[in-house]
Amino acid sequence: MTSFGTRLGYGLGGAMFSIKEAAYSAFVLLFYTQVLGLSGTAAGVALAVAVVFDSISDPVIGAWSDSLNSRWGRRHPFMVAGTLPMGVGFIGLFLVPDRVVESQTLLTLWLAFWSIWIRTTLSVFAIPHLALSAEMTRDYRERSSILGARMFFVFLFTVLIPALALVLLFDQYGEVDGRFERDNYPVYGLLSCIATWIVGLVTVWSTRHVGQDSSAFGGASVPGLRQFLADFFATLKIHNFRQLLAFDVAASVSYGVLIATHMLASIYFWELSSRDIALILAIPSLLGVSGAMFAIHWLGSRVAKHTILRLTCALMIIDGVWPYAARLAGLLPDNGHPVVFWSLFLQMLLWMFFFILRGIASQSLVADIADENELAHGRRQEGALFAASLFAQKLATALGPLYGGMVLDLVGLQRGMTPGTIEQPTLDAFAIYTAAGILAPLLVALYFSFKVSLSEARLQEIQAALLARES
Repeated sequence: MTSFGTRLGYGLGGAMFSIKEAAYSAFVLLFYTQVLGLSGTAAGVALAVAVVFDSISDPVIGAWSDSLNSRWGRRHPFMVAGTLPMGVGFIGLFLVPDRVVESQTLLTLWLAFWSIWIRTTLSVFAIPHLALSAEMTRDYRERSSILGARMFFVFLFTVLIPALALVLLFDQYGEVDGRFERDNYPVYGLLSCIATWIVGLVTVWSTRHVGQDSSAFGGASVPGLRQFLADFFATLKIHNFRQLLAFDVAASVSYGVLIATHMLASIYFWELSSRDIALILAIPSLLGVSGAMFAIHWLGSRVAKHTILRLTCALMIIDGVWPYAARLAGLLPDNGHPVVFWSLFLQMLLWMFFFILRGIASQSLVADIADENELAHGRRQEGALFAASLFAQKLATALGPLYGGMVLDLVGLQRGMTPGTIEQPTLDAFAIYTAAGILAPLLVALYFSFKVSLSEARLQEIQAALLARES
């Protein structure tokens, strides 16, 4: 049984992903398009290119960490190597020289370069960190608990960081709206850098005793390209993993659209103040995250993980679009009415609850499939499996900012426009495109969720066969 301190320290590593996610879900598209004046399509292309580049590097990092022999184990050297440069990336992302701002081409390249930098260095940390979970325990339920701790910190910090930033850095003072003040963003970048360094190093220290002896795994320190590709494609031979990848791809497209448009929708379509957005991000998310952490323990002993995938996906389909549908149908009052605020509050609460349960079940299934893969192919390939999973998710997520940026240009939402001054047809078109981008991929994800099946009893059979073979 893994100690509470180790689980807590491991879970904190999820905040590394959160720091990146907070920046890109809340501020990057807003900063580059509405503050610096980059076109939405150019910003979307730059962000999509960064995600694609990052996705391609994931299998390499995963296979390399599977094969590394070192006195510090297979995972921790990568986690240390990714932490420090990732922090520097946030400074570069938000501290943009005037000469760069004056050119659409240079500004697009600047956004793409630092996005590639941040995403790649995060992968150097995150993929070995995820793979470490499969080395911490082989228990079906404890894996959900360990990865649940990671998901807790992922989503807790993903919403708390923007919420705090909106109140402390980007609040409105009189006629000045801090969300559109350029000088506030370099401060946010510096704070993100410091947070990255603290979280990464604390996680490495807290889990330093896990997976230290890598001699039993063999392998060369740096496998060649052929081995990288062989490891990656070997993971696709497992039926459950192929179906889970398809599920995650579709769900990730939906999530990418959501994070690309959420802040803009909150500001322009719903006309929420910085403090209202902060409240909707923070309180429902705290309640949703906490509720999901309790629920996963109860559900884990009663419901198979693949069933959790199906239930949460179906409920997210409803929750993701109902406020937009209600507004377009005239069922919600005008902006500023308390019913609007509490409707969005409830939507965020339910979304976080369902999304976290889905994420825990999905990642825990990857850890279980690592055992299934070992039985089939005779090798431990946790890094390759998690890398392939992240590869598919990130590649799909690239469509989110690309779609969101194109929607901005398509509906005519440009720099200089302020909440309350935009014509209603423009806002309605923005809502329709946003809701469609969230809904359609989730329907595809629901279809593939019914093709995944790996119960606790089946995992115990697999592990028993592995023990028999080892003995």
